[in-house]
Amino acid sequence: MPTVEVWSLWLHIAAGIVALFAGLGALVTRKGGWRHRQVGKVFLVSMGVVVATVFVLVAIDPVAFRIILTLVAIFSGYLAFSGYRVLSRKRPTSTAHMVDWGAAGSVVLACVGLGLWGINWFLDGNSFGVVMIVFGGIGIAFGTLDIRSFYGENSGEWMVNHLQRMIGAFIATVSAVSAVNLTSELGIIAWLWPTLLGVPLIAYWSNKYSSS
Repeated sequence: MPTVEVWSLWLHIAAGIVALFAGLGALVTRKGGWRHRQVGKVFLVSMGVVVATVFVLVAIDPVAFRIILTLVAIFSGYLAFSGYRVLSRKRPTSTAHMVDWGAAGSVVLACVGLGLWGINWFLDGNSFGVVMIVFGGIGIAFGTLDIRSFYGENSGEWMVNHLQRMIGAFIATVSAVSAVNLTSELGIIAWLWPTLLGVPLIAYWSNKYSSS
């Protein structure tokens, strides 16, 4: 009979696959259109399931790889959540709620832990520490930018902020799928290639929709 761990693992995998295709759909559909909004909602919900199930998996069996995936899931889940919340704060009079502050503070703390852990691994000669440092640094950067924006800075760039975070969450999702399936063949490249390809995409969309 399937255990809670087995069911959680299959649900985690299924949600990750849905997030992958929904994220791709959001990228190729017209921004702000009905299809874009619908696949965006599917992406957000599936990312929520990914984060929830990885917490269950690490609670059942807290091995190092699952702990790392949990921290990466927090990072990617936050980007999706933050990208969604940007839309609710796009009006000039809108302000951040406690949930925004709590989420931003949590991702900064989680990514500080991920980055410090990565530095320790790297100094011990484990090249995977580079991956942890990269993801930790990106998470700290986005979390810090959000906290600064809560004070009212650059509130007019909501479209750019939304796209940056959603594309970042999609990149992290691709990274996790790639890592699970290709790490044995590619090593740390399996984790980093989506970021190397995705950063120019973020720059393109940021430039396309920037008001400056």
